[in-house]
Amino acid sequence: MSDRTPKREWKLYIDDMLQFSEKVLRYTQGQTKADFLRDELRYDATIRNLELIGEAATHIPDPIRKQHPDIPWRQIVATRNQIIHNYLGIDNDTIWSIITDDLPGLMSQLDRIRQEPD
Repeated sequence: MSDRTPKREWKLYIDDMLQFSEKVLRYTQGQTKADFLRDELRYDATIRNLELIGEAATHIPDPIRKQHPDIPWRQIVATRNQIIHNYLGIDNDTIWSIITDDLPGLMSQLDRIRQEPD
């Protein structure tokens, strides 16, 4: 069976990562960790977008990843895999730390990559 999905430019995956990150921050804005954990819809939507960030990261070519070793590409993908494959074992402290500590910096890094000339 042939793959009929058109190949996307890698920068579109950077755009996706930024959009999913923006959703996560929007969904959790003004929330405490306790509020976030109580709100099932907000929690589920946030987790889904964290998965999608990792999925988009899998499509960033190795040469681009090597040009930007400051971005924890493997960790981003590993988080996606952990969420998908071990969904009952999600560590909420880690998820909250990603949201509050890691995501804003990642977004700045991704935005810089997006601005770079081809």
